[in-house]
Amino acid sequence: MAILVAARVSRAQIVSLSGVGVWLGAFAAMVPAFKARIGADDATMGLVLMCGAAGGILGMYFTPRLAPRLGRWHHPAAGLILALACGLVFAAATPLQFAAAFLAVALAVAYWDMGTNMRIAALETRHGVHLQNLNHAMFAFVFGGSALAVTLARRAGWEPAEIYPWIVAALALFAAGAFEGPSWQPAPRREDHPHARIPWGLVLPGAGILFAAFVTENATESWSALHMERTLGAAHGAGGIGPAMFGVTMGIGRIFGQYLTDRLGDLRLITWGAALGATGLVVLALAPAVPLAVAGVALFGLGVAVMVPTGNAVLGRVSPPGLQSDIIARAWMIGFTGFFIGPSLMGAISQATSLRVAFLFAAAVMAAAIPLVALLRRRGA
Repeated sequence: MAILVAARVSRAQIVSLSGVGVWLGAFAAMVPAFKARIGADDATMGLVLMCGAAGGILGMYFTPRLAPRLGRWHHPAAGLILALACGLVFAAATPLQFAAAFLAVALAVAYWDMGTNMRIAALETRHGVHLQNLNHAMFAFVFGGSALAVTLARRAGWEPAEIYPWIVAALALFAAGAFEGPSWQPAPRREDHPHARIPWGLVLPGAGILFAAFVTENATESWSALHMERTLGAAHGAGGIGPAMFGVTMGIGRIFGQYLTDRLGDLRLITWGAALGATGLVVLALAPAVPLAVAGVALFGLGVAVMVPTGNAVLGRVSPPGLQSDIIARAWMIGFTGFFIGPSLMGAISQATSLRVAFLFAAAVMAAAIPLVALLRRRGA
């Protein structure tokens, strides 16, 4: 089966992205606890989370330079760096401390995530098989499982300090399992093609699609739990079912995306994903009760699931020789800022209006990706 071949070819990358999912799922479920601990209102929490954008951009900038030098050791090293950095978040007691800690964690997340995606693109080119959706599906399943585990721990009365050692242990385990071994081979580099130039006509629309996906994805991860607990009256700690449902449905969407790419074509798949994701966010925003809000999160997860991995695959496929890593890195440097700007915008909009209006705004951002797909189709041709 093609999915088994993809799993064998990208085993280390599946483990690596799963490690990223451990941290992001746990963090999403603990946002209400962190917010209460540092005494931040919605707008302040949004600004604090925005500090991660600087760390993310730094991580994206250095990854294409550092990851190839570490070679097969990149994944384990990046995972251990994240394990050390996340301790700063748990130790932070004020908004300023949390902002500094989140900057460091965002840098570590971006370095591990970006380096892994560059490696997946190189393996797709070498082996001629689609790997992105499967790899990102495993990330999503682990993200959902991590969010659910932390939600259950919070419901049982566990404090963040009691959850922290388990997260570090899990990160260390995934980091060790992501070692590639002797199968690692270097990817073509830009230095091997000295006259090649970055085609910004491809980078910018691709970055815009990634930006829309990341804005809405992390906005939902970071604020859906609070929306359910505060706006819809879910029990304390139960709001984590939102991020958990998001992770599970995103994983399911990516498993199906592994097959649908061949049937629909990658760009058409992104278009349908953006439309379904925007619909889910509207349902989440207008839901009168928790069950319907969870259904909205599920629709959004199914839709947004295919946008980032399939967008990566498109950029890798149309990249000129030797420029694959540079094009993906630049598209991510622009697009991944949405991962940190999204929660900040949600906080500002929520502070001025409500979380319902904030999620309607997220739906509009998701819908804006649809015309970018048409632009990428023309430029890619």
